[in-house]
Amino acid sequence: MDTIALAKLLFPNVTTTPEELEERYPARNVPEGAVITRMAPSPTGFVHLGNLVQGLVSERMAHQSGGVLFLRVEDTDAKREVAGAVEVLIDTLQHYGIHFDEGATKDGDAGDYGPYRQRQRADIYHVYAKKLVEQGDAYPCFCTEEELAAMHAEQEEKKVNFGYYGAYAVWRDRPIEDIQAALAAGKPWVLRFRSTGSIENQFKYTDLVKGALTITENDIDHVLLKSDGIPTYHFAHAVDDHLMRTTHVVRGDEWLPSLPFHLQLFRALGFKTPKYVHIGPLMKMDGTSKRKLSKRKDPELALTYYKAEGFPVRAVYEYIMTLLNSNYEDWRKANPTAPSDDFKFSYKKLNPAGALFDYAKLCDVSKNEIARMDTETVYTLALEYAEEFDPDFAAVLRRDPAYAKRILAIGRGGKKPRKDLATWKDVKPYMGFFYDEFFASECFPAQFDKAAIRSALEKFLAVYDFNDDATVWFNKVKEITTALGFAADMKEYKAEPEKFGGSVADVSTFLRVAVTGKTNSPDLYTVMQLLGYDRTVARIRAAMETL
Repeated sequence: MDTIALAKLLFPNVTTTPEELEERYPARNVPEGAVITRMAPSPTGFVHLGNLVQGLVSERMAHQSGGVLFLRVEDTDAKREVAGAVEVLIDTLQHYGIHFDEGATKDGDAGDYGPYRQRQRADIYHVYAKKLVEQGDAYPCFCTEEELAAMHAEQEEKKVNFGYYGAYAVWRDRPIEDIQAALAAGKPWVLRFRSTGSIENQFKYTDLVKGALTITENDIDHVLLKSDGIPTYHFAHAVDDHLMRTTHVVRGDEWLPSLPFHLQLFRALGFKTPKYVHIGPLMKMDGTSKRKLSKRKDPELALTYYKAEGFPVRAVYEYIMTLLNSNYEDWRKANPTAPSDDFKFSYKKLNPAGALFDYAKLCDVSKNEIARMDTETVYTLALEYAEEFDPDFAAVLRRDPAYAKRILAIGRGGKKPRKDLATWKDVKPYMGFFYDEFFASECFPAQFDKAAIRSALEKFLAVYDFNDDATVWFNKVKEITTALGFAADMKEYKAEPEKFGGSVADVSTFLRVAVTGKTNSPDLYTVMQLLGYDRTVARIRAAMETL
């Protein structure tokens, strides 16, 4: 067949040449060894944790090497596109610290290698589609949906591999006269790749995460252009990654089955193949076994979940870094205040099998992150969260910022700061008792006689002086303890608990429940100082009335 004539027949209006596109998108002026990589999501409206993982790997590889990270929107599947999804994606990734050097933005494109939305690049793909036809590496297929369905059913019945290949590739070697007739009849067509592979053959390939792989060749004549002229992901990503001068492709390992076809495409197009970084999936324990995080089953897969739960952005970032590089946690302990950019990230430390998501570990990381924050930052971020998710509490925080900050300053700073808060959602339960409208009392410890509890509270009111310092205040609590027949010395109590009705810790708990409504709270003396004499006494008296 005259493939040059066929190319002109299929693409009569394509006059741009690949050489002209090479000039339009020249090699980038970057340092030797710089990584040029991208995020290339589909605008489906669902931004998930995997996007953040991929984004962090890409961002670290690019920026740590003096390279470029760009955002390309792969919107070739119009059926799945959700209005506003690009804006949501950009905002969400920016929220989590992923900043792009160029690419799609909410206001258009920024950069010299655009357009960065694939549907705007149709003319570019047609140039290379024409080239493949000219080379004999692509051809038109006029099969209808019904014919393809019948082919699939036949393959199922014969128990052979599914796909358009071999004897099933009915338009692969049709004469040009048949193609001309189909075009004249106005039949829709797709452009297919002419595969030269065989499933009888295998080859070696080295992935930067998976290592040495043995891969079976691709023998399927995959679709390159759909009937509307828009490319499939496979074709578009090959053309775009070449013209945008991508050196490394970071993506999930669910794309590994497509790798043989992609490598074929790059060779047929005459492009240098980028290095692939196939990341394993995020896993979670389900009983005693592991499984992939699921959009349907696991709310924690969606990035919106972490915002709604109140995890600080930096906590999520820090946690993901511990998943990606196992030595990050030790580095952070040794460098508690250093910017994360100082850490030497390595794709070689990515787990080929994927990382195990651990919610409890995320909470621990988040507690450490919040504990390192100063009072002003905690107040600002807690208020920001409350403004969106708990307006009533936000109003209370705004009412007296100085008072709120004094509360949040308790136990903050020093070598061993308190770690009460794992999320901003925890702030209200943690400090709400400081506000009368949120005060609610728990029950006193059930193992103690109510009369003993009431006696402890009465004795405290009799000696309570707001002007006492912490030492005098606690000495009075110990005196009350002794008067009740409880142990004022904890060592003595632990040695012979049967000799006492309780301990100074129990008396402190009686006071704590009366004043805060909780069995666990910040330092009780400081709490009373913040509440003031009148509110402290009023709460203790109200608690006594319940006994």
